[in-house]
Amino acid sequence: MSDKSSAPKPSRDPSAITDYHAHIYYDPANTRGKAERLRERVGAAFPQAKLGRWHDELVGPHPQSMFQIAFPVDMLAGFVPWLMLNRDGLTILLHPETGDDYTDHSAHAAWFGAVLPLRLEVFGKRK
Repeated sequence: MSDKSSAPKPSRDPSAITDYHAHIYYDPANTRGKAERLRERVGAAFPQAKLGRWHDELVGPHPQSMFQIAFPVDMLAGFVPWLMLNRDGLTILLHPETGDDYTDHSAHAAWFGAVLPLRLEVFGKRK
């Protein structure tokens, strides 16, 4: 009897990725200043990136205060290495946008720094 869970899944086509999000986590009392400096540097160095609002209160699946940086696919190769080297100790969640929020924030996600426990239940029940 074969184990269906170990069967290889079909490959996903990267063209399903419409853009990327980087969520920059901070503590409002202790590391907001670092986050502000990073945000300013991103805005200056990568003007095509879209800087989201500050969320000092929890929002969506995020377990900590954060702001989002949305950026196009063609920016990935230049922006991600820069972000890795310039995050100043802040935790960052990077994920693609494929239209499947649950999977994009979990199985498709990459973390820089600590891995935080996301509140994935906000995306609803999985099939």
